[in-house]
Amino acid sequence: MSTTPVIEVDRLNLTYGDFPAVRDLSFEVRPGELYALLGTNGAGKTSTLEVVEGHRAPTSGTVRVFGHGPRDRRSVRPRMGVMLQESGFSPDLTVRESVGLIGRLSGRSDDVDRVIDLVDLTDRAGRRVSQLSGGEKRRLDFATAVYGTPELIVLDEPTTGLDIQTRDAVWATVDRLRENGATIVLTTHYLEEAQQRADRIGLMHQGTLDREGTVSELTRSLPAVIQFSLAEPVPVLPRHLVVDADGKVVIETFALQKDLHALLGWAQDHAVELRDLQAGPTRLDDVFRAITR
Repeated sequence: MSTTPVIEVDRLNLTYGDFPAVRDLSFEVRPGELYALLGTNGAGKTSTLEVVEGHRAPTSGTVRVFGHGPRDRRSVRPRMGVMLQESGFSPDLTVRESVGLIGRLSGRSDDVDRVIDLVDLTDRAGRRVSQLSGGEKRRLDFATAVYGTPELIVLDEPTTGLDIQTRDAVWATVDRLRENGATIVLTTHYLEEAQQRADRIGLMHQGTLDREGTVSELTRSLPAVIQFSLAEPVPVLPRHLVVDADGKVVIETFALQKDLHALLGWAQDHAVELRDLQAGPTRLDDVFRAITR
């Protein structure tokens, strides 16, 4: 597999009037990886993707997709599938007609019925778009993005409005596409999806890339947490423990296993009950909250 980045963003700036939506943004997406571009509301994720997709011109900076400018439709569009946050399908077209139309516009070839079956819309193939539920419309969006098995697939909030079973089916399809070498760019508000599936994550805040790395790299930047309550006052406490007025204790540590072992040993030696004991590593949502703070 080529090591040349599929997407290269270099010092991208995008302004709306006097408002800087994206500021000096740089990142790259490697072949075959799932890169999650996450951020707070208004962070500039969608604006960035609109430039990558060729829907908007940057104010300054450069963006390359497969080595081409994203507005070079002839070179880029047949190789990239896009699932937008909201569909723009004609309400009078049927599911089959919509998939066929968008498929032809993409410049890729595929079997329409195969794609419809892939997203479990076979029994809705002859139904008009206006008659579909919200979840069914999202499946239709997904169908048009994966039509023709593109090399690069951009998924903007792909599982919003889907039930758990359909979400699992969407991700199973994404997994198969990745096995065949597809590169995925994801934005989602379901942070657990990014934590479970992303190879690397870029976290945006106020138009800039606040931090980037694997889930492990991002979560190691913050301490793990141990918390519990004491049933009654304890005469002898380890030095690092601070008990609040309600008897609750919160310990932040970069050595979770060592400190938890020491805590349990102390509790055993002094016959202390640690009520509601919880201990765990930092999660991606903790890193997300740290950005806003």
